[in-house]
Amino acid sequence: MGKIFLVVPDAPIEEVAQLKTSRTLSGGIRLGVLDNTKANADHLLKMIVDGVKKEYKVDSVVYKRKPASSRPATEQMLDELAQEADLVISAMAD
Repeated sequence: MGKIFLVVPDAPIEEVAQLKTSRTLSGGIRLGVLDNTKANADHLLKMIVDGVKKEYKVDSVVYKRKPASSRPATEQMLDELAQEADLVISAMAD
């Protein structure tokens, strides 16, 4: 399996440097998607998910959509993503 690169644009460089560089998955990836409800975010996220599926084995994809772009994701949404996904993709678009 190839490398997965994590991009965290708002994380301090000190924290990014300490991220673990490898993780073993017993099967495919359980992918989480958090849509912020901005215009075209769903199209951008679909394009990213399709790209991930071309490169990696994906066992499942769980989608969550925030009720409004100006509000944070609910604790329940975040908890569900944490339980149901190995990694989560979130994107904004207009």
